[in-house]
Amino acid sequence: QLAVFRRRKVGLVYQFYNLIPTLNVRKNILLPILLDGEKPDEARFDRIVTALGLSDRLNHYPRELSGGQKQKVALAGILHNNVKILLFDEPLAALDPAMGMAAVDLIDQVYRAQDKTVVIIEHRLEDVLYRHVDRIVLMHEGRILMDTTPDELLSSDILKENGIREPLYISALKHTGLHFSKKEHLEDIEELDYEKYKVPLQQAFHNVKIERREPEGETLLDVRNVDFFYGEHQVLKNVSFSVHRGERISVVGKNGAGKSTIARLVCGIIRPKNGEVQLKGQNYMKMSIRDIGRMVGYVMQNPNQMIVKDMIRDEVELAMKLNGFTEGVEERSEEVIKMCGLYAMRNWPVSVLSYGQKKRITIASILILKPELIILDEPTAGQDYKHYTEIMNFLEGLNRDYNITILFITHDMHLAIEYTDRSIVFADGECIADGPVYSVLSNEDIIRRANLKKTSLVTLAEHAGLNPENFIYNFIETERKARQNG
Repeated sequence: QLAVFRRRKVGLVYQFYNLIPTLNVRKNILLPILLDGEKPDEARFDRIVTALGLSDRLNHYPRELSGGQKQKVALAGILHNNVKILLFDEPLAALDPAMGMAAVDLIDQVYRAQDKTVVIIEHRLEDVLYRHVDRIVLMHEGRILMDTTPDELLSSDILKENGIREPLYISALKHTGLHFSKKEHLEDIEELDYEKYKVPLQQAFHNVKIERREPEGETLLDVRNVDFFYGEHQVLKNVSFSVHRGERISVVGKNGAGKSTIARLVCGIIRPKNGEVQLKGQNYMKMSIRDIGRMVGYVMQNPNQMIVKDMIRDEVELAMKLNGFTEGVEERSEEVIKMCGLYAMRNWPVSVLSYGQKKRITIASILILKPELIILDEPTAGQDYKHYTEIMNFLEGLNRDYNITILFITHDMHLAIEYTDRSIVFADGECIADGPVYSVLSNEDIIRRANLKKTSLVTLAEHAGLNPENFIYNFIETERKARQNG
């Protein structure tokens, strides 16, 4: 009875959610209400599923949904449940940027209309601040460091000092050298005093000529006019793009747009119905998955879904042994373990590792076969900014020092801006854009079609009278220089 009482008072959406596989979307959403013996509120149900873009998925089962779509179902279930306190643990982690905004909007509407108490545990602070919050509680190692208003928190340097990412527009403003008072409405980009910031922003990020960098390496991957179907449903439509050696590319777009499907297709797990995929000029239809795996490595979002051995060394060496290598295994495993910064732990059990360290193990287990291209699915999901920065700096080093080509499948626009040079954008199974990050993320038509969001850098540039594309380019260069010097 106590458990039921608590469920009726407090609703919790976990970061790593589970849906009942034998129930369709509608029944998964209604399950908490039905367990309590209550009658569903159809009007509220319709409003929630419409806001989250689930109206056409109600008869689908979890196996037919992307990770982001599953998270929407979990979110809808708790929003439909009539509880007083709503707790959200990383509710935006698997949602595309526009749907993240819709989720924050919906949470805000429920809070205002139904007199709810809402607690959101989230690393994506800028996305949460899309709507008003009363307080921000900053925690570190089990202690509360600050419990204050958003304005006071953002005006200080405490976020960076404790490994938390600042909103992009706050970082840009701080590059001007300005100091903030505690009453500048920093939490709302539309309420900033632009008369104060306009000239310093123009001086700090003046319109310099963009240096377009064309890829110089050989073509590793060439996808030509590819179509793919799951049954009768077409998932990829006439997709074409190329990847050159040494590139760092972000693959972005709405949930269910085909990003993970193209990753599985490139790895040879599935093959195109029409079109062609070439690896170093060779049609890969003549190649086995094992042959492709020696050229292309795929690192899944959750490392626990990849790790099968108890000991670190055994896990890293597994791929070579499965591929029939009998010589040089130990030497190669030591080499990649050193590359991944795990040499001191090489004889440890996997169970003692942190989430980020497990992520490195999965990367090491891919690197051991010396792939020339690595695809990483949401490499920073579920990690705070400190661990995010560690893993991304590590991957940046692999690209820089070993010329390993990397594709990031991500919803994180910060990641795309900070760590990639080029973005390939998907929407409804089509590749709708392919170009420099600063160009793609300042194009409002692409942003709208791909369920991305207009970044705060674009808004800041527009208010300051700067060209958004040039502004983002200059911001990227400034951040990268600061990171290299830091």
